[in-house]
Amino acid sequence: MLDQKPDERPAETAPGETGTGETGAAHTESMQDAALGGRADSAPGGGMLGRFRAGVTSSGEGGRGKPLWRRIAVFVLLWGSVATVAAGAVSLLAVFTIGWTGPPPTFNMAGKAMEGVEVRRTWVALKDTSPHLVRAVIAAEDQNFCRHRGFDMRQIEKALEEAERGRDLRGASTISQQAAKNVFLFNGGGWVRKGAEAYFTVLVEWMWSKARIMEIYLNVAEWGDGIFGIEAAAQARFGVSAKNLTARQAALLAAVLPSPNRWKVTGSYANRRAGQIQTLMGVVRRDGLDTCVIGR
Repeated sequence: MLDQKPDERPAETAPGETGTGETGAAHTESMQDAALGGRADSAPGGGMLGRFRAGVTSSGEGGRGKPLWRRIAVFVLLWGSVATVAAGAVSLLAVFTIGWTGPPPTFNMAGKAMEGVEVRRTWVALKDTSPHLVRAVIAAEDQNFCRHRGFDMRQIEKALEEAERGRDLRGASTISQQAAKNVFLFNGGGWVRKGAEAYFTVLVEWMWSKARIMEIYLNVAEWGDGIFGIEAAAQARFGVSAKNLTARQAALLAAVLPSPNRWKVTGSYANRRAGQIQTLMGVVRRDGLDTCVIGR
């Protein structure tokens, strides 16, 4: 009889035992990776908390996305920048256009009209305005008007020094600042309005001549009782045109400019103040402090 060889079969792996070869190695590595992953997720800086601290959260299988707070911050910064650029462009265009064509009715005029006060305003060119008035306004409001570029730093420093000594903080606004405020802004508003006023003052000084600043200021300034502009004021107070104002009349009008609804040209304060202004008007003319507006 022929001898028979037993069947050669691969050894079977007993239950619980790890296989050998490549299959066993892969299985072992998989179990080790799972164990390490579990420890990473349970660590203080791992898992979702760790990814959030890193600035990224999981967004689906295999995906990574930005957290909500970051998307909001980017949105605010982006559109805030767009709004700032747009506002700057609009303000530049507005200052240029108004310097060329003249201002429309202002917020202060609209406010008076809403209070039921009749608003009176008549535009007059600077060449048709008495030089006495120009000198009176410079003498009373801004003696360095022709010398500064919108802000009188010496007057600002003096006002701060007086406040430190216990006096009330007085205004140190220049004619340029007042023109910017009256044309583009409104009374009141605190420091926010002052900041906007400073911005528009820079633009006004850059785009308008000193003569144009004075002309616009004299035509939008309030002179009390709903009267805006020097022509309407001259007619209402003295029955003459702005061109025919005398030195005394000009000084009286300039005296009430800081608070036109409180002081009257016929009052005792205006009379005392007008005398001081007339003296200063002589200094303005002698020292050429009006040459940027009137010339020599």
